Amino acid sequence: MGNCHTVGPNEALVVSGGCCGSDQKTYIVGGWAWAWWLISDIQRITLEIMTLQPKCDDVETAEGVAITVTGVAQVKVMTENELLGYACEQFLGKSVVEIKSVILQTLEGHLRAILGTLTVEQIYQDRDRFATLVREVASPDVGRMGIEILSFTIKDVYDKVEYLSSLGKTQTAAVQRDADIGVAEAERDAGIREAECKREMMDVKFLADTKMADSKRELEMQKASFNQEVNTKKAEAQLAYELQAAKEQQKICLEEIEIEVVQRKKQITIEEKEIDRTEKELVATVKRPTLFGLNNALKWK
Repeated sequence: MGNCHTVGPNEALVVSGGCCGSDQKTYIVGGWAWAWWLISDIQRITLEIMTLQPKCDDVETAEGVAITVTGVAQVKVMTENELLGYACEQFLGKSVVEIKSVILQTLEGHLRAILGTLTVEQIYQDRDRFATLVREVASPDVGRMGIEILSFTIKDVYDKVEYLSSLGKTQTAAVQRDADIGVAEAERDAGIREAECKREMMDVKFLADTKMADSKRELEMQKASFNQEVNTKKAEAQLAYELQAAKEQQKICLEEIEIEVVQRKKQITIEEKEIDRTEKELVATVKRPTLFGLNNALKWK
């Protein structure tokens, strides 16, 4: 007879042994397994993330300065079947505290070894690179235990001789100096830029004034040209008007002369008719009675 065992996602179930004297191990993550009474061995190993705080006290760096470093690491048992087997070989039957202790000692050993190869400045100025280096060096060793380092960060770095404090003050002074230099250079650059902007502004103003003067001169020239053209056109128009007026006046004079001639002709005609009429009247009143009297006188003789 046997029994059914279940396991959650943060725990692995290891079943050893079985019927027919088999010593094969079965790994179950987040599921269930069947175990035979008396002949099957059931054990569990945690898959939860474990937080470690490795610390190395008074470790001499490459320069001989003793410093204390603390870090924070997140680790867990890997679930791949072969790697899970490595973890079970190392930690099966151990409590979480015991597992954390083994991994912590491994991390602290690598941390101590790496500290001895670096200067204080390297550790202090680039903690991320230091933490990455520790992780890269320690990962193969803990990996052979079936453990994965999820993260590793440096929490604190300090010493007892105030070397870091002096280094910090030196860096602060350097930063302040660089800041002052930066401010001075910025003010200098701002002054240069301001002068350049003023020069550019004056250049633009000069170009604008020049263009304005050119435009004004061109306008005056165009106005003069227009005025000259207008005056020429006016003079031509005036001359044409005067010529036309003279022609019209001459035409009028000719017409007046023609009228006068016609009038004189009519006057002559009238005068001739008047003379003719007068002559006829004279004939009628003078010559005819005279002739009549002469004729009578001749008859009486």
